[in-house]
Amino acid sequence: MESMIINHWAVFVCAVVNMILGALWYSPLLFYKAWKKENALSDEKLKSANPLKTYGISFILAYVMSYNMAFFLGGVDTDFTWGLTAGFLTGFGWAAAIFTIIALFEQKSWKYIFINSGYIIIYFTVIGGILGAWR
Repeated sequence: MESMIINHWAVFVCAVVNMILGALWYSPLLFYKAWKKENALSDEKLKSANPLKTYGISFILAYVMSYNMAFFLGGVDTDFTWGLTAGFLTGFGWAAAIFTIIALFEQKSWKYIFINSGYIIIYFTVIGGILGAWR
């Protein structure tokens, strides 16, 4: 069996990057207004959410995704380029693809699909690069 290289600090940083990238992506600087409109969400509805629950569970899931990616990229020959490529392929070819299929059946708009799929693709590409580089 081949040796596995997993940098646990890099995995933790990838989970944190998920939160930072999401905060930027879904902020008023980028897609907040369009995302809110496509989801038919009001400011009142968003304020009624439990932030500890939302951000806590989101961080745990980001941590799980980061470890999952680290295991896929754990081979000794992995580098930044392969990490970036594998991250993109994971985001585009798996995660965003299944998200799009679900959204189509839910009759969501293409705008909704592009906003969320864009985030998914960029997130996986970034963490793939981090995990590939930070060995």
